[in-house]
Amino acid sequence: MVKLNKIYTRTGDDGTTGLVDGSRVAKHDAIMQAVGDIDEANSAIGVAVAALVEGDAATLLRRVQNDLFDLGADLATPVTDGADPEWALRIVETQVARLEREIDRLNESLPALDSFILPGGSTAAAAVHLARAVARRAERSVVAAATERALNPQARAYVNRLSDLLFVLARHLNADPAQGGTGDIKWVPGASRQD
Repeated sequence: MVKLNKIYTRTGDDGTTGLVDGSRVAKHDAIMQAVGDIDEANSAIGVAVAALVEGDAATLLRRVQNDLFDLGADLATPVTDGADPEWALRIVETQVARLEREIDRLNESLPALDSFILPGGSTAAAAVHLARAVARRAERSVVAAATERALNPQARAYVNRLSDLLFVLARHLNADPAQGGTGDIKWVPGASRQD
């Protein structure tokens, strides 16, 4: 269990930070960029939850937020050639499968897309679209970190599915009048050329 009595430790004053196994890396290391971007995605999802009318979507996103703490711990725990230590927290296949089930569930009631859509709509959907864009950046950071060190493949799969989930959820919210939705806002190519 995590117990934080003191917020500052001064151990990072030299530009390094500790990983879960006690090793230290530069704060600008690719793995720390990925952990930071996952944290930012989690924070953006928190803003989205605050914009939602309480219900299934908020519950879903809170569960994702908890998973993202697991994901941050996973990334900050080096993968070794041997078996993980007992205390290592890893994203597992069931967490990825749950995202896939949620994507399918939300998508089945939506009309097929016949155009790209603009990120916006209701306040809640716009916040989820922003969280989706942040999650996509986090995925790029995780993929970049994977070029430098071994990572759990399920961690990479989770962050890949996350942006898909957020896209479908934003569409779902824009279709839900209870969440202020009035439908997708379609991209009209070249619509602003003629003023």
